[in-house]
Amino acid sequence: MERLKLRYNDVLRSLETLQFILKQPSSTIVRDATIQRFEYTFEALWKFLKEYLKEKEGLIRNSPKACFKEIFSLGFLNEEDTTACLEMTDRRNDTSHTYKEEVARIIYSKMKEYFSLMRMLSDKFTDRI
Repeated sequence: MERLKLRYNDVLRSLETLQFILKQPSSTIVRDATIQRFEYTFEALWKFLKEYLKEKEGLIRNSPKACFKEIFSLGFLNEEDTTACLEMTDRRNDTSHTYKEEVARIIYSKMKEYFSLMRMLSDKFTDRI
């Protein structure tokens, strides 16, 4: 149970740093920092979900997409949000190609949407930890 709490706190802290950078005026440096913060926030979220599924549901899921699909089947996400989470996973995988200007612009343009999605999902677990 302690590991689950630690993972959840990692999610909350990383969401705070992502929220902070999203309030900054846009620039190339802010864009790149935002994408970096998105990467570690996404990682914190899916690893928390993996731990939640293991500890609370007795389910082993070893990938972000498998975790989001299972969270959907448990009723935490609706179909539209699940689809958005799966797309967000693809964009996270694209972050290794942010040296390509167009890829970086596309990912950055989705950050506020992804932040809201991750915040909404994490809030659903506040009373379950």
